[in-house]
Amino acid sequence: MNKKIIIKSVSYGVFCATALLAVYFSVITAVSGWPFAVDQFSQFWYFVVSLAIGFGIQIALYTYLKNMVHKLDSSKGVLAVSGTTSTGAMISCCAHYLVNILPVLGVTGFVSIISQYQIEFFWTGLAFNMAGIVYIARKVIIFHKQI
Repeated sequence: MNKKIIIKSVSYGVFCATALLAVYFSVITAVSGWPFAVDQFSQFWYFVVSLAIGFGIQIALYTYLKNMVHKLDSSKGVLAVSGTTSTGAMISCCAHYLVNILPVLGVTGFVSIISQYQIEFFWTGLAFNMAGIVYIARKVIIFHKQI
């Protein structure tokens, strides 16, 4: 294994996980203010941090696989890895924040459903995150078996 590729991949993963947390705080602060963002984070930090770490792991694995394929100039049919799973996880994770803006739009029924199932949205996001990690990790394993 190439240490340079591993270090680059881990660096990308850490950067993206940190960036995701920055986006989280930026969006929540913009919608409801800093005190609310801190309150929500302190209440659900384990979900938010887990989702960010999972996203970072997916980015690291994807970057590693992409760099290994390019390094070997390989076209052995390695499937392209999609960010769709991560996107789905983040959407399901952050959907409960619609509670803050939907009343303005007059969709109170939807708001009550979202707020009532906030924890379930977090678990759904974590499940999608795990599925993304498993998917990309399988592609890395398959790639290493082919070389």
